[in-house]
Amino acid sequence: MTVTPTQQPSAAPAIPERTALRRHYLMCRPEHFAVTYAINPWMDPSAGASAELAVAQWEELRSTYLALGHEVSLIDPLPGMPDMVFAANGALVVGGRAYGARFTFEERAAEGPAYSDWLRANGFPDVRDPEHTNEGEGDFLTMDRLILAGTGFRTDLAAHQEAQEFLGRPVVTLRLVDPRFYHLDTALFPLDGENVAYFPGAFSPGSRAVLERLFPDAVIATEEDAAVLGLNAVSDGRNVVVNAEATGLVKTLAEHGFEPVPVDLAELRKAGGGPKCCTLELRSN
Repeated sequence: MTVTPTQQPSAAPAIPERTALRRHYLMCRPEHFAVTYAINPWMDPSAGASAELAVAQWEELRSTYLALGHEVSLIDPLPGMPDMVFAANGALVVGGRAYGARFTFEERAAEGPAYSDWLRANGFPDVRDPEHTNEGEGDFLTMDRLILAGTGFRTDLAAHQEAQEFLGRPVVTLRLVDPRFYHLDTALFPLDGENVAYFPGAFSPGSRAVLERLFPDAVIATEEDAAVLGLNAVSDGRNVVVNAEATGLVKTLAEHGFEPVPVDLAELRKAGGGPKCCTLELRSN
């Protein structure tokens, strides 16, 4: 009689050790925050929005970054610009060079020059005033070897080419198809320089195929977590600052070896923003 050896269960894959990298962020205190117009599906002027509560939640976000060891610079908020708090939309800064923003809607048009002026005055003299409509890191997310770029709602395809020529980094175009996820940073965020988390339903079939090919080990978010802007998150490679309501994503990130840092930005979400929207990264390399 042949005895078959008992098959040993395979070991669970090891969770890699995550490394946090110190970052430099630019933020804008929401002193003039309000929802007085609607330029995305999240905005409802009749719902009411409190600048006082928005400031308190924003201060907690800023304190979180400082506690994690990151540097935070501040741009002065300007009257008449209630969305200026969403600093990520103000530019794309890579390798010490800044590609400026040119906003889709007139309500935010003055923000682009305001951010470009701050960058020129604070150690970033090489700022490109864009010819094509784009909303900064709202639609440009930087990886180690390439830049992911969103289009479909706010940023022209031609801006992807303009950014690539100016920054000398390969730009990969991704088409957004769900109006709730009007910027790339509402549907995807870099976990580190090599991998991402994203919600597949926000993208066209071709763009989903591109993401699957580029990031076979990506963290896939549910619609429930995406619908509370859980993917509008900021990672330093280990710590992930994420909207507290995205409970499923918080659990999944922990299972992948990341340290979720939940924050409450519910008041700012009334204008369609979360942690990433409030955070422009100033990259010197």
